[in-house]
Amino acid sequence: MKKYCKRCIYDENTPSIEFDKDGICNYCKTIDNLHTQYKTGTPEGEKELYRILNEIKLAGQKRKYDCVVGISGGTDSSYLLARVVEWGLRPLAVLYDNTWNSSIATENIRKITSQLKVDLFTYVVDNKEADDIFRSFMYAGVPELDSSTDIAITEVLYMAAAKYKIKYILEGHSFKTEGIAPLGNNYFDGKYVESIHKKYGRQKLKTFPNLTFYRFMKWILIKKIKKVRPFWYIDYSKASAREYLKLKFGWEYYGGHHLENRMTAFLHTVWYPQRFNYDARSWSLSAAVRSGHMDRIEAIKTFETPIKPDQELIIYTKKRLGLNDTEYGRIMNGEKRTHRDFKTYKKRFERLRPLFKILADANLVPMSFYLKYCFPLPSDRK
Repeated sequence: MKKYCKRCIYDENTPSIEFDKDGICNYCKTIDNLHTQYKTGTPEGEKELYRILNEIKLAGQKRKYDCVVGISGGTDSSYLLARVVEWGLRPLAVLYDNTWNSSIATENIRKITSQLKVDLFTYVVDNKEADDIFRSFMYAGVPELDSSTDIAITEVLYMAAAKYKIKYILEGHSFKTEGIAPLGNNYFDGKYVESIHKKYGRQKLKTFPNLTFYRFMKWILIKKIKKVRPFWYIDYSKASAREYLKLKFGWEYYGGHHLENRMTAFLHTVWYPQRFNYDARSWSLSAAVRSGHMDRIEAIKTFETPIKPDQELIIYTKKRLGLNDTEYGRIMNGEKRTHRDFKTYKKRFERLRPLFKILADANLVPMSFYLKYCFPLPSDRK
């Protein structure tokens, strides 16, 4: 019988998992530490957030905008934008369009920004370049198929902040609802994207906004652009956020976690489970159990129910990436590789760990970046 953590649904097959004598996993303990550090959902946590919000208002009082908020049309970013306006900030909404967004997400963005009267800064990558990178990652045979989107989003947020001389980026991430990604083979950075595309790509990249190490250091050390995650300080419920968005803005749910973008949906419902026999639903399901929003037994039953991939999404992906059935089958059954097979900045980040600890404490990089990027992965430790 499979062994599960007593507090969440991470099981013994989860990468780098460890159980204490009480059967509690190391990931639950990491979440506990973050709760303690950020005083999440307590009056002290809320007080600290309001202190930061006042700091943002003061720093941006002579500017048109005092903060940047990334938006995707999903729950977290949409709700954050609404709350930011309620808090009295003057945000610039920023969208990185990888050209795979669903029509629901696009309409959600329009509804939210228009009703809030918030300006939208949109960066649209050339669709051929975006597709070429995705296809390269498929040929590389690595798990992080959609990592180029995450890298580009980060770079575009920094670009927009720098363009309008904004010192704060607010992100709609919540470790309480998102959980924590297991530390194993899943890792990515700008060098990783560059390395894979150089080997497998066909298209010259002219519009893709890659976050190189130089640009990353420029944004945080020279421009001193800070990142804040408000949901790390306050009590946040994804279900309540959805209801609020539906009632106030006519916002529409897109059917599941990470499904607002078709490539991200392909990643979670096809690439992970079929190519790597991996189910990332454990992240959010474990988070729901830890926070008391879902019964643990119910979560395990959900997790043990196989994912049913959308066949139309598979057909769409193959057609858009120019893959016939034979080539697609060869990719799906090919050799499995990891970031260790390509060039990355990982060792450099580890060497600079003391610097990034200082930067994380100053909100110049997220604490999650410091914890994941600046330490050797458990599987790499001797």
